[in-house]
This record gives sequence, C-alpha cells and structure tokens, in this order.
Amino acid sequence: MLRKLLTGLLAALAGWLLLFALFPLDPPVPEFQYELHGGSTLRSVARDLSARHFLWEPWTFTWAGRLLGRQGKIKAGSYAWDTPMTALQLLNQITRGDSVQGEVRLIEGMNFRQFRDMLDGNTALRHVTSGLPERTILEQIGSTAASPEGMFFPDTYYFNPGDTDLALMQRAYQMMQRKLEGVWKQRDPHLLLDNPYQALTLASIIEKETARGDERPLVAAVFLNRLAIGMRLQTDPTVIYGLGSHYDGSLHKRDLLQDTPYNTYTRGGLPPSPIAMPGLAALEAAVHPAHSPDLYFVAKGDGSHVFSDSLNDHNQAVSKYQMHHH
Repeated sequence: MLRKLLTGLLAALAGWLLLFALFPLDPPVPEFQYELHGGSTLRSVARDLSARHFLWEPWTFTWAGRLLGRQGKIKAGSYAWDTPMTALQLLNQITRGDSVQGEVRLIEGMNFRQFRDMLDGNTALRHVTSGLPERTILEQIGSTAASPEGMFFPDTYYFNPGDTDLALMQRAYQMMQRKLEGVWKQRDPHLLLDNPYQALTLASIIEKETARGDERPLVAAVFLNRLAIGMRLQTDPTVIYGLGSHYDGSLHKRDLLQDTPYNTYTRGGLPPSPIAMPGLAALEAAVHPAHSPDLYFVAKGDGSHVFSDSLNDHNQAVSKYQMHHH
C-alpha cells in the first residue's frame, strides 16, 4: 500500500517537474522587461513573476529552484523576454545571469537628432540606420508622419546585444503611438485640437517650456487660449528648433525676426511638427489644460513662472523678473 502511494507520489512529482521543464510559458506582454534587483530570493522573484502573470503560481518555481540547488545563485540585472520559454529556461537565465547587456535611456525633451546620436554611439547595438534619410527611417518603422520628431516615447529600453537600432526605434515609436492614443481617448471634451498629432506637437512645446509638473497644465492653457483667439504662440523653443545648427546658445532679436516654419513669432498656429519627445505628463497636460484665462507667462529664474491674463500684468511681472518674456 505504502509503495503504491510512494510510486504515485513520485509519478506526480515527475509529472510536475516535466511540466516545469517542458511546458512553455508566454510572456504576459510582447517585449516583457524585468528588472531583477540585488538581494532577490527565488521566492521573491517567483512571487513577483506570478503577480505579473508570467508564472501561474510561485511555489513550483521556488521549490524546483531549491531542488536544483539554485537558491543563492540569482543574478541581478535587466532581462527582456519576448518568446515563450519554460519555467526551467527562465530559472536558468536568471541564475546564469543572461541579463540584457544594453539599455538606451530616452529622456523627455530630447530631439530626434540627439536620439540618433545616442543610438549611433551605442556599441552594443547593430547599426542599420546610420546615414539613412529620415524619410526611409519613417517608412521602415511604419510611420506616415512627415517628420520623425517627437514620434518616440521617452523611456528606458533594454535590448539584447546584436539587436538593431531600427528595432529599438520601432519599439519607442510603437510605445509613443500607444501612449498618445490612450491620452487622446481621454482628452478634455472641449479641447480645441483636431487630432493626436497636434496634441503631440503642443506637448513637445510644453515639455520644453517647463519642467514643473504643477505648471504644465497652466502652460497648456496659455497656448490653447492663444490658439483660440488667433494670437501667435511666440514660444522660444520652437524658434530655437527652427534655427537648428545655427543656434549658438542664446536667442537674438534677429532670430525672432527671421521667418522659419518654426518661428511662432512670425507665424500663427502650431509649428508643423513636434520639436522634441514629450513625456507622459506633458502629453496629459496638452489634452487636459488648466481652466484659466491666462495668455502670458514669464520665468522667475528659479524654474517657475508667473502667469498673467493681461498684457499689463505681464509687463509688470517682466519688469520685476527682467527675463526674456512670452
């Protein structure tokens, strides 16, 4: 009787281990990225991966890992999983430390030129876009936009050595498409913008105008209020963007007078494309402006701004802070 029970138990155990070793698990999302922190245990990783729906439950992983003598061998690092794998393969990867070698960190407010330079300088990537015209890059990532500017979401992207720079661009582009789509769906019902691309363009200006979270909706309101009454945006970051390599670090009177498609002092409406990569907060602000009558703002010099709804108040603020004004 006891032998029968033991044989049954062993068979169950064998079946259980076979399942562990042979049954492929699907990553919960394409490009599942996982940050494994130092000091993690088999149990904490198993719980975490179960909570994120990669493993069905934590116990098998924990106990099989202990049976295989792996408990002290977990290697911290950034992992990326994009194909189905068995729990055993997963265990092998995190205990051998096959973590992703590469990461690219896109910062809010970066422009496409800076993004390309960053990719070109990354030795772990395989370079297939170097020297390609922007139009070709747009075609290859599946974008119909006229410019690649602002089309990539600022985030940290992990990749395996030998991945192409184009694949990384595509991921950052798809991420921005998803974020922008989500933000646009939730937009203010009375928003004066016609399409998500305009929201992206406005968000990029907001990104360059203030780094303060509490001010972004106020900056959005100023620009949207100006658009509503046909007043020019008069925002320096677009002028600077339009100058390109001719910008020498300070904006001159002649720059504000020289007409380019991005000179919002000489032209009405939004510029023809974004001027940088906006982060999520700037995207949110562009579609949820503050309810304010303000038409002006001036920098105080400490990173914050004074907002005014009349030119008179604005001029007083300008003379108080003596800064270049909008």
